[in-house]
Amino acid sequence: MNLSELMEKTGWQCVAGGGELTREVSGAYCGDLLSWVMGNGKPGQAWITVQVHMNVVAVAVLREFSCVIIADNAVLPDDVKERAEDEGLPVLQSGLPVYETAKILVGLDI
Repeated sequence: MNLSELMEKTGWQCVAGGGELTREVSGAYCGDLLSWVMGNGKPGQAWITVQVHMNVVAVAVLREFSCVIIADNAVLPDDVKERAEDEGLPVLQSGLPVYETAKILVGLDI
């Protein structure tokens, strides 16, 4: 499933990187400890986190995640949005907690 289809099915909003919504999502990774995510995340996964600082963009680009999903209505600062745009990294917003967000992806066979 690509990001555009995922947004349509979930109602999640793209808050940055909207030009890259044809990317395919091959799985998901949940985590907030950046070094752990860096060591264990896989390319093509959607990364679900509540972290909203600049290093999230760096880790997501390094691991070649399809997108970052910011859970629990955490607010992405403007400078982080700008960096995500510059890097071509889609960032989606979920109002649900991480666990509930992940359950939705599992329900969609992601």
